[in-house]
Amino acid sequence: MQLHHERAEGFLFFRRCAETEVTIVDRVLTRSFLLAPDRLVEDWPVVDNDGLDDATIAAILALEPEVVLLGTGVRQIFPSHATRAALLRRGIGIEVMDNAAACRTYNLLADEGRRVVAAIMLPAATV
Repeated sequence: MQLHHERAEGFLFFRRCAETEVTIVDRVLTRSFLLAPDRLVEDWPVVDNDGLDDATIAAILALEPEVVLLGTGVRQIFPSHATRAALLRRGIGIEVMDNAAACRTYNLLADEGRRVVAAIMLPAATV
């Protein structure tokens, strides 16, 4: 008996997560981004919690999440109270975790049909 998981056409999910890059379906990303089950926002301009401001939070809100998984790199680093409150005041849950945990959790929640957004911080590329 062959078992395989079928996903809807266009469903976006994490295939691989590494320290400096992730693979979404078959696309490799090396810069911070936002991911919802039906939409990818590339080049989200946040590489650490200091980059979270009204504009970067607005980009998350535009995806209309019910829960946000904030991936803060290789370590879990909590953002300011004001950042968390900006989402919680709107009834949007926020979970802060390292990127690997955020990727795994996103796949589970998205597969359940939840309106989840992963906000993944990747380190700035060095030249």
